[in-house]
Amino acid sequence: MKQLIPALFTVGALMVLVGAAVYITKWEYAPYIYTIGAGFVALAQINTPVKGKSKILKRLRIQQIFGALALVLTGAFMFFTHGNDWIACLTIAAILELYTAFRIQQEEAKEK
Repeated sequence: MKQLIPALFTVGALMVLVGAAVYITKWEYAPYIYTIGAGFVALAQINTPVKGKSKILKRLRIQQIFGALALVLTGAFMFFTHGNDWIACLTIAAILELYTAFRIQQEEAKEK
């Protein structure tokens, strides 16, 4: 299980990147690739254990999970809106993911 979660995250992140980049070309399978990849990323982040017990770490993990769910919501926007609305949702998800990635690492270092 310890090796499965990072592998799932890596494969999912690559699929998200490819799906978002290829969507611009109007390839019909791009939303499927993106959404499956976003699901992999969300599963990996939900199943990653919390290494600390502080309230700040728990809050950051909740924000990280919201970011992962926003990635999945972006896939729904790709399927149903067919406009550029998905870009706004992807931007929000990326900001949440980026913020929590740095802050979780910082808080875990403080606890040591």
